[in-house]
Amino acid sequence: MTRIEFIRLKKPEKAKHLCDLAEEFFQAGKRVLVTVLDENQGVTLDRFMWTWRKGSFLPHALDNGAVDCLDEPVVIGSCDRNPNGARILIMGKPCDPDFVRQFELAIDFAELYDGELADASRRRFVRYREMGLDPRMRE
Repeated sequence: MTRIEFIRLKKPEKAKHLCDLAEEFFQAGKRVLVTVLDENQGVTLDRFMWTWRKGSFLPHALDNGAVDCLDEPVVIGSCDRNPNGARILIMGKPCDPDFVRQFELAIDFAELYDGELADASRRRFVRYREMGLDPRMRE
């Protein structure tokens, strides 16, 4: 069964968290899919992953249709598809719950710094619970 974990964000620093988490799972030998809203956000995150931490190396690819992502340990994508067979999903954007079910672990964000985003996060938390997925807060 898919585990759902939420991370509380009190500041709009999601890109840093996306990179931290992708690196954590990459170092553990896991394949990762990071979702973003659109291709522009994907390009921005792709660039950020090369520079976000001095001395860090996080091999990744942007799934924009121009490159083959099958062998990449970390893939950034804007649609609900899993080109590298990832078992870990880090949701930079909310995904369809049926798509989320194909992963061992899915990480979502409770964006508490914005009222509308916080409400949307709560609704997703409730929806996951209604689906029997037992979401939890990541400590």
